[in-house]
Amino acid sequence: MTSPVLAPSALDALVAALQERHPEIEVRPSSPATVDYLHDAATRLAPAGSASTIGPAVALPASPEHVQDLVRIAAEHGVPVVPRGAGSGLSGGASATTGELVISTERLTRILEVSPEDEVAVVEPGVLNAELNAHLAPLGLFYAPDPASWRISSIGGNIATNAGGLRCAKYGVTRESVLALDVVLADGSLISVGHRSIKGVTGLDLVSLFVGSEGVLGIVVAATVRLRPIPAARRTVTAFFDSTAEGAAALAAITASRVRPSIVEFFDEPTLVSIDRHSHSRLRERGGSLLLIELDGFGIAEQFAELRDALTAVGGRVQAETDADGEVLWELRRSGRGFDLDSWFSGGDIAVPKSRIPEVYAYFAVLQERYGVEVSAVAHAGDGNLHPLITLRIPDGADPSAPPATLHDATDDLVRFALSVGGTVSGEHGIGTVKRELAAVELSPRTLAAQHALKAALDPTGLFNPGKAF
Repeated sequence: MTSPVLAPSALDALVAALQERHPEIEVRPSSPATVDYLHDAATRLAPAGSASTIGPAVALPASPEHVQDLVRIAAEHGVPVVPRGAGSGLSGGASATTGELVISTERLTRILEVSPEDEVAVVEPGVLNAELNAHLAPLGLFYAPDPASWRISSIGGNIATNAGGLRCAKYGVTRESVLALDVVLADGSLISVGHRSIKGVTGLDLVSLFVGSEGVLGIVVAATVRLRPIPAARRTVTAFFDSTAEGAAALAAITASRVRPSIVEFFDEPTLVSIDRHSHSRLRERGGSLLLIELDGFGIAEQFAELRDALTAVGGRVQAETDADGEVLWELRRSGRGFDLDSWFSGGDIAVPKSRIPEVYAYFAVLQERYGVEVSAVAHAGDGNLHPLITLRIPDGADPSAPPATLHDATDDLVRFALSVGGTVSGEHGIGTVKRELAAVELSPRTLAAQHALKAALDPTGLFNPGKAF
């Protein structure tokens, strides 16, 4: 489904109606001041989408009732709505055009309730992941999903993409931590789906339907999320190997052990080199690949001993890091990898059964030979989610805003290889606009038809986030 081409008067009339009928809601007309709302973190870097100097109209509701009013009036005027959280997404799911109304949840920031007895919190979608955990820490609780952008990404955005993060290996992705949702539908009605209780099987699982739906079915205005006790202890463990292949193969030793780390991250050799160059670290001096692991809970010493023995037996140089060094290493994981401005690049995420991770890394050599690109990846190796980076040096005199087709072809090739070994187009970033063509490769025509039918049932006029996800 693509966004309709609208006359400017349609959006102007909508803004005028909102200002007249709901002056309590801040609405910013389409102008250069709203240009940042055209993009999310993915499309902001896309040369083809960066030229416009005029942004969309933007509404900033401060209550669920505001969201309902905005949706109703947008529907009256036939103006498409783009739901938006913090704009940190990496798939184009929150990108907009100048003919659309962006409904931003950035002011819906209340933590409505925390119940330590039930281990749940009720939050509005604009609450940042980091802010929620800062609020919970004095209570001895935490919210488990932790995408790399946890300091700046909102709970609503995490729900829209079913965001993952580092601790998914033990605690699961966002879907495993969402119990109930309040959602505004395309007719402006407000529905509640799910249960406050941990268990609940009454009716279809509409919570799981909305989680990961990328704003095409409705706008989440509140979420009941599951909390967990802060572990009794945490320990950062490093295991360096001589090569990427040895490190990737060593993942099987963790699975074969009785230890279940909360985090298992894998860095190949080019990633270590990139981090060192960008962050002035010295990781590559310690080995040609790295498994960065977090253990948590009781019996840390016993967990470490078994893990050390398992990884040492397959060639790892294993070390328990100090708390201070561990903090540095985790920050390098989240933000240490840099981008070479002299190269074109393509990023993203794929996921495969974790036993197939070594095959994916081995396939990088095929891509490099076939397309003349450089390929590296950091991986949430505990659940098979890789974040590849494909780069190609920009020749002298070439237009930096016009990457050659070979970059796209190499990216497409890698995704198709992931699919061939039982993987998926996206593990946690979502489809948005960036991966729509590839998603159609993964999903059968009948499956796509079923998804379009669900969309039509909940949003028959295609009001929400047209051109995304499908």
